[in-house]
Amino acid sequence: MPTRSQLSVRSTIVVCLCLCLGLAGHAQSQPAAPGASVRENVVTSHASGTFEVKLTPQAVEDGADAGLGRMTIDKQFHGDLEGTSKGRMISAMGSVKGSAGYVAMERVTGILEHSGTMNRGTAKLSVTVVPDSGTGQLEGLAGTLTIKIDAGKHSYEFEYTLPETP
Repeated sequence: MPTRSQLSVRSTIVVCLCLCLGLAGHAQSQPAAPGASVRENVVTSHASGTFEVKLTPQAVEDGADAGLGRMTIDKQFHGDLEGTSKGRMISAMGSVKGSAGYVAMERVTGILEHSGTMNRGTAKLSVTVVPDSGTGQLEGLAGTLTIKIDAGKHSYEFEYTLPETP
């Protein structure tokens, strides 16, 4: 049975979490498809940079399965997006080394939803902006995030859209 420390290390590897929604980058107007009804124009943008993530394991509840873990998430983002985020993660490991899954919710100016799966060391990760979670200047924000880890350093690529302001 894995120790909490092993769960933490494995969850850290599984996590590769996400990004802060501050905004910068080069915007392009995206025209509507011919014949499509248009509610509003959107601006498509790209943001990239690096981030640090601190994962803090939470106490295992009495009688809980040792293969299930809970963590808090604290992130600091740099690059096109600058800011911090807080979140919660639940992870579960399979019986084969390198196989696991997690879900997480992270609050920044919008809400990012994570879903990740490890299949014998091969990661599959989806990070999307929760619809209608953007506030203020980020109202109407939509997008997806790609996480990269190279030599232990985390970076992100964020493709997003915002309604065009008049």
